[in-house]
Amino acid sequence: MRVALAFGVNALCNFIIGLLVARFLGPEGFGRFALALAVGVVIQIACFDWIRLAAARFAATRSGQIGTHARATLDASFATVTLGVTIAGLGALLGGFDLSLSPELLGLALLAAVVNGFFDYQQALVRARFEDGLYARLLLTKTLLSAVLTVGGAWLTGSALVAVAGVCAAMAGSLASAHRALRQVAGDRDPASNGRALDFLRYAKPVVAANLLYLALALLNRSLVAERHGFAEAGQFSLAFDMGQRIIQSLGVMLDVVLFQLAVRADNRHGGEIAQAQVARNMGLAFALLTPACLGLWLVLPSLEQIAVPSEFRGPFERYFTLLLPGLLCFGLGAYAIAPIFQIARRTGPLILAALAACAGDLALLALLPPGADSIVLAQTGAMACGLLALILFALATPARWPLARDLLIPLLGAGLMAAALAPLRDWEPGAGTLIAQILAGAALYGATLWAFDACGLRASALALWRDRRKAS
Repeated sequence: MRVALAFGVNALCNFIIGLLVARFLGPEGFGRFALALAVGVVIQIACFDWIRLAAARFAATRSGQIGTHARATLDASFATVTLGVTIAGLGALLGGFDLSLSPELLGLALLAAVVNGFFDYQQALVRARFEDGLYARLLLTKTLLSAVLTVGGAWLTGSALVAVAGVCAAMAGSLASAHRALRQVAGDRDPASNGRALDFLRYAKPVVAANLLYLALALLNRSLVAERHGFAEAGQFSLAFDMGQRIIQSLGVMLDVVLFQLAVRADNRHGGEIAQAQVARNMGLAFALLTPACLGLWLVLPSLEQIAVPSEFRGPFERYFTLLLPGLLCFGLGAYAIAPIFQIARRTGPLILAALAACAGDLALLALLPPGADSIVLAQTGAMACGLLALILFALATPARWPLARDLLIPLLGAGLMAAALAPLRDWEPGAGTLIAQILAGAALYGATLWAFDACGLRASALALWRDRRKAS
């Protein structure tokens, strides 16, 4: 519960931070800011994310402690990769390459990749031990510092360079604030092992390659908008894409950091069959959260745009956000519902094939659709749908377990009832009153449907937790 609450607060704050940065930088400045961060994320995924994935899957021992041999190997791997990225980055900066970003922004993008990679790695170690308090502390401290440094820098200077520096400083400050606690998680030291590092890399590289392809698609489409329609239009697209992706990823990760670790623990203690049963339940929960969330975002979009989106972004934001929502849902379901099937089984190769299907879909749609920024956005959405379809087909060819049909049908019923009830409210005057009415009515109706039919066993689990706490008190 503590992790879920921290993620809820973090998601809301990140949404507000992104909107404030967009407001203070303007479309063109925000376009540069978003492009620099996108480059940093691509570098992070390509170079560092395998370490986070290995930590989440293999760092915990059967007893739930962090294996010191695994930790030493992961620490040495991170140091080695950081050195390589630093040398490559200096070579690119000093080599006179023709880059779309200024040397200063590119340098900060590289720094953001390293710092964010280390932050995610430390969080993975903390989650592997189910240290909920420390995990929430890291997350919320980063959010608070980002609100001060990133938003403050954008407000005071109007500079994308300062805003990106604020992002880096916020992550570094969060880690520094919990330095002692993180050292305690590390435990005693054992020698690092090159062989084990290669084992970790073999497990994680298909996941990394798939994530990198998806990110490269987004970067390609963002760059196409900038090249064909200017940085201002790229900023409009970036705000809609970044906000939508951030919401979906926050919701997905909120589940994943808890549910995936439960599946890992089940695999360590009881074997693959019990772990796959947990993954099947996780799939139902992910579907029950992400599907109504995307539908709800569309239903409240006019009021959300009126309240939260800077005036110079309105209009294009609603159009792009609407076109992107189906694709964002497909991405979320693929990443947080289907992909864990392969991760628990330690057969992650199909993730690359699904990402390649998404790339093929994107290129095909770019060629078939008429010229225009909207067509590029539709290609992004179509690519995510192709990736999800391919991932499901690959999963069907495995002995994986799947959620019960009722655990998918009941959320669909609840989402349908929510849409029918809230659709008339979408025509009301946009504003805070309308938004609050929509959120309260939608959440109550959807939650009542899940409770009435006990979707995914949520009602039974909640009642059991209540009885346990009552006995304990």
